[in-house]
Amino acid sequence: MEPMMVRRLWQLVEPVHALVYYAPELTEEAAALGLATDERWPGYFALRSAPLGAAGPELVTATYYSFSPRMVAEYVPAIWSVADPAKVLDARLSGVDRALRALLGDRVDSPELAEAAALARRAAEAADLAGRPLAAANADLPWPDAPHLALWQAATVLREHRGDGHVAALLTAGLDPTEALVSFAAVGAAPVEVFASRRWSAQEWAAARDRLAGRGLVDADGVATDAGRRLRDEVERRTDELAAAPWRALGPAVGRLAQLLAPVTGAVVASGMLPARSTLGIRRDAPAS
Repeated sequence: MEPMMVRRLWQLVEPVHALVYYAPELTEEAAALGLATDERWPGYFALRSAPLGAAGPELVTATYYSFSPRMVAEYVPAIWSVADPAKVLDARLSGVDRALRALLGDRVDSPELAEAAALARRAAEAADLAGRPLAAANADLPWPDAPHLALWQAATVLREHRGDGHVAALLTAGLDPTEALVSFAAVGAAPVEVFASRRWSAQEWAAARDRLAGRGLVDADGVATDAGRRLRDEVERRTDELAAAPWRALGPAVGRLAQLLAPVTGAVVASGMLPARSTLGIRRDAPAS
C-alpha cells in the first residue's frame, strides 16, 4: 500500500478518535464522574488509560512515551481514586455516543455509516497487536452494537496501533521521549510552545536539544539540519510502514472506507473542537478529503 494512503487514512481516523478528549459531552461525562475539568488532563489521562485498567504512572508514562513522568504522576494513579476504569469506559462510550449524534444528526443511522463501521472494524480486527499495548487494550474491549460507536472504537484501535508503532520507530531512531518532541519541533511540525503541554522543563528541553546537536541533527538554534530532517522523515516512513497492515487487509475496499470516513472527519473538524495545532503535527484546518 502506498505510504500516502496510509498517512491519509491516519489523518481521517485521528480526529474521529480525538473527539473523546475535546467534545463537550465528554467533559460533562468526566465531571459527572467527579474528575476535575478546569484543565483537560484528569479527563485525558482517565479516558485514554482506562482500557489498561488502574494503570500506575510508570505504565502510563511508558505507553504514552512523550509525556514528562512528573506530569503523569500528578494525575496517575489519583484519577482512579475518583473514578474506577470500568466507570470511565462506560462514561466515554456514553459521551462519544452523544457527541457523534450531535455532530452527525440523522447520519448516525445511515447505511453509509454502518458500512464505514463494518470496514473500519475489519481493519481494526486485522491489526497485529504484538508489542502494541494501547491498541491491544482497546481491542480487548467489547464491540458496541451501534455502528457509530463501533466506528469510533475501530478508529481508536487503529489510532493507538499507529501510535504504538510510532513509539517503536522513535526507539529505533534512538530518540528518547524529550528528543522525540525536540526533533519534531525542529522540523516545524508545530511551534515549540505547543510541545510545552508535555511539561518537560526548559532545562530538559535544552539538554535534549544539545544531545541532538551533538549528533548533528539540529543546529545551534534548534532547527533541524539536513540529517535531522532525514531522520524524522525515516521515523514517519517507518511509522506509516508499521501502520499499513490493517488497511492492507481491506484490499480494494480501503478506498471506499476513506470515502466514507471523510464526511465524519469533516464534521469533527468543522465543529472547531480540535486545537488548531497539536503535537501530532496535524492542523485543525487541514482538509479531511
